[in-house]
Amino acid sequence: MDLLLPLLLVALLIPMFLGVRRQKREMAKVTEMQESLKTGDRVVTTSGLYGTVVDVDDTTVDLEIAEEVVTTWSRAAIREVRTDDVETTTTEDTTTAPAAEPAANGVADAVSDAADDTTRLSKD
Repeated sequence: MDLLLPLLLVALLIPMFLGVRRQKREMAKVTEMQESLKTGDRVVTTSGLYGTVVDVDDTTVDLEIAEEVVTTWSRAAIREVRTDDVETTTTEDTTTAPAAEPAANGVADAVSDAADDTTRLSKD
């Protein structure tokens, strides 16, 4: 019984210690990525904005988000650097999807509209 408390403490502290180590490793990777940004990199910000790096400063990054539209962001706001492999995969997925028949979609829309009307009527 005297050995139960120390074993319980060790069992709780080991996963916490391993979690902290993993979190530090991930932060180091993100920091390294943010410090290695260079002009021409295609990036995604933490808010989901896609852009291309135009200029890099010590603490800020200028992103071109549209043609001739440049915004300034903190380096910490860059979540990831995009690669061209991701873009080609998404364009292939959208082009290989079969087209839906318009008649089937019209029937489904009519059914969903009718269902929406019934729920509105019953709310009072």
